[in-house]
Amino acid sequence: MGKLSLNGKDLRKIGYPESKVIGIAIQVMHQYYKHSAEAEAIDILKDVLAAPDAYLEDAALGKIAAALLDEIRPKNDVIPLEQKRKEYAIYGFENIEMGAINQMEVAMKLPVTVAGALMPDAHQGYGLPIGGVLATNNAVIPYGVGVDIGCRMCLSVFDMPGDFVNDNVEKLKGFLTRNTVFGSGGTIKNPMDDAVLERKEFNENKLLKSLHDKAFKQIGTSGSGNHFVEFGIIEIKQSTEKLNIPPGNYLGLLSHSGSRGLGAAVANYYTRLARELCKLPDVAQHLAYLDLNSAEGQEYWAAMNLSGDYASACHHQIHKKIARSVGAQVLGMVENHHNFAWKEMYNGQEVIVHRKGATPAAKGVLGIIPGSMTAPGYIVEGNGIANSIQSASHGAGRKMSRTAAKNNFNQKMLDEKLNEAGVHLIGGDIDESPMAYKDINEVMQYQNELVNIIGMFKPKVVRMA
Repeated sequence: MGKLSLNGKDLRKIGYPESKVIGIAIQVMHQYYKHSAEAEAIDILKDVLAAPDAYLEDAALGKIAAALLDEIRPKNDVIPLEQKRKEYAIYGFENIEMGAINQMEVAMKLPVTVAGALMPDAHQGYGLPIGGVLATNNAVIPYGVGVDIGCRMCLSVFDMPGDFVNDNVEKLKGFLTRNTVFGSGGTIKNPMDDAVLERKEFNENKLLKSLHDKAFKQIGTSGSGNHFVEFGIIEIKQSTEKLNIPPGNYLGLLSHSGSRGLGAAVANYYTRLARELCKLPDVAQHLAYLDLNSAEGQEYWAAMNLSGDYASACHHQIHKKIARSVGAQVLGMVENHHNFAWKEMYNGQEVIVHRKGATPAAKGVLGIIPGSMTAPGYIVEGNGIANSIQSASHGAGRKMSRTAAKNNFNQKMLDEKLNEAGVHLIGGDIDESPMAYKDINEVMQYQNELVNIIGMFKPKVVRMA
C-alpha cells in the first residue's frame, strides 16, 4: 500500500474551514494514518468534522477535533491578554522612552509570547517597539517584523586605502549620484536582472503576482527616511574567521534599506488579515498574529522570506554597480537584516524570533550597527547571549521624533554638524539630523556583553533621499 498523500484542497472539498485546522489535520493523518488508503482517511476526517466532541479524547484525532471546536467559537470573540506579563530583559533602561517600554509590556502578555528583550536603541513604534525582540510559539506577528520587511545593512570592504576618500570626494559623490535611486516611488529605467525575480512565490501568491512588476522596476533602489548609501573609512581592528581581512584602514561602502514597495504591500495586507483573524484588545491590536499552522500564516511566512531576499538583492546590486564604478575589488562583505522573523531555538524550544529594529547576535555571527550620518557605525560579532534572545541594537536609535527634529533644528545647525564631522551630504533632511539620535557610543556600552567590536565605519560621503 502506498504512502498517504493529502493536501488542503482535499480537505476543503469535504468542508474543512480555511484555517489552521487544515494544516493540523494533514499533519495528524500523515503521521498516524500514513499507510491508510486515501478514501479511508477522507472518511475518518469527515467523521471528525461531523462530531468533533466525540474525538476529543483520541490521542491523534483529538488534535484535529480541538482545532475544529476552536474554529466554532464566535469570530467576534476577543482573545484576552494574560493577566501577568512574562519577564524580559531591558538594556539601557534609563535611556529608553516609556512609550517603548509600555509597548513591550503589552507584547509580553500575548498568549503566544515565550520571551522578549528590549535593546538600548529602543523607541516607540507600532505594536512592537523599534528595538523590540519577541519570541513566540508558532505564531508570526506582521507588525512585529515591521512595515519595511527585511530592512537591512550591507557593508563592502574595498581593496583600497581608507584615505582614498579624502582626495576624491567629488568623484565619490558622482559614483553615489549615478548609481543610486532613492524615495518611496523610486524606480530604475533599465533594472538589472536578478534570480530573486524568478522565484516561484510570485506565481503561487495572488498578492505577490500583482507586485512583480513593481519589484522588477524597484530592484536596486533605496527607500526614503533614514535609508542611505555612503562611502566611509573602515577600520578593521581584528581579523576573524568570517571576515578574514588584516587589521588596517580601508575604503568602504555602507547601505541601509529594505524591501521597497514589495515588502510594504506584503506587510500592510497581512497585518490587516491578522487583525481580522486574531482579534486582540485595542491596546494590542497591532500585535495581531498569524498561526504558522494556518494557510494565512504560511502565506505570510513565504512572502516575508521572499521580501527579505529581495531586500538583500537590492543591496547587492547597488554594491556591485558602485564597486565597478570605483574600480575596486570587494575584500569582504558584512550584512544583516534587522526587521525580520526567524525560526530559532530558545531554551530547547523552537520559537519565532521577531527582531523589529534589532541585529541578530548569535555566537560568532557578524553584523553592522550604524550610528548616524556623522557618527561611526560598528562591525560586531555576536556573543550569543540568551537573555537578549541573541540580539543587539540595530543602530543608535532616535531620541527625538521626526516632527520634533524639524521643530528643533534647522539647515544651518545640520550644516555645522556635518562640517564638524567632515561629512559631505547629498540629499537628506532636517528630520534625519544627527542631533535627533542617541549617542551610539553610549548605546554600545549598554550592550557590551552582547557583541564584540571588530571594526568601525566612519561615514564621509553620504547620500539619502
